[in-house]
Amino acid sequence: MLKKLIHALLDGGLIILGILSASLGLKGFLLSSHFIDGGVTGISMLLANVLGWQLAILIPVINLPFIALGYRQVGKAFAIRSTLAIGGLALCLAFIKFPDVTPDRLLTAVFGGFFIGAGIGLAIRGGAVLDGTEIAALLVSKSSHLLKVGDVILLLNVVIFGAAAFFLGIESALYSMLTYFAASKTIDFLIHGVDEHTAITIISDKSEEIREAITRHLQRGVTIYKGEGGLDRTAQDILFCVVTRLEIGRVKTAAQAIDPVAFIVVFPLADAEGGVIKRLASHP
Repeated sequence: MLKKLIHALLDGGLIILGILSASLGLKGFLLSSHFIDGGVTGISMLLANVLGWQLAILIPVINLPFIALGYRQVGKAFAIRSTLAIGGLALCLAFIKFPDVTPDRLLTAVFGGFFIGAGIGLAIRGGAVLDGTEIAALLVSKSSHLLKVGDVILLLNVVIFGAAAFFLGIESALYSMLTYFAASKTIDFLIHGVDEHTAITIISDKSEEIREAITRHLQRGVTIYKGEGGLDRTAQDILFCVVTRLEIGRVKTAAQAIDPVAFIVVFPLADAEGGVIKRLASHP
């Protein structure tokens, strides 16, 4: 019970920090310059600019259908946390005053996106969302074999920024795209951080020595696939390991020190859990 309570308090703290960060990004940077973000937040901001409606009302209203979808697809706890988070964001926008931090349009776009992205990322780490775009994209991608989640989000944002160019002008739309890029990179960093996992495949005639170097000296787990050479069909061990971005260079250096002509393939992973993806215990 104590662990659950501590975990719940930590999640709540992350969501509150996310609300405050997103509010600062919106009221302290973007709204005064008429820039927008992508996703549902961007739609709300665009409508607020064009129609003059209150952003504090538009954000929860437009997010409401996506929260209902999240309730069906993800669960009750997620929907409750997200409802409270979006409601808290709306209250902050309505009642908390933030200073207009800078008149510089470039700084406004970059740091406005940073604080919004930080807010969304912190809320996601706390088990909630401040923007329902990902929920909608996930549902569309599940019903279509042609579109992935990233494709749906990209298409939605193309429409949003196209509308921004029409209603707000080309320059504001371009700054808004910069805001979106800053926000998306910040979200990625907060969700994955420097521990974002990367897969490395190594094919070498000296695979046993490389395996020894990775497991004993770098203390990382390695999986061995049994393969064959494509030309002569000779049996060959294929090494596969999962590391963080900061450890890619160390693994490549260790492999190339043993076999300078080793074939090394590095590719990013969306996620990795279980197995030995943390450092092994030190050997005596």
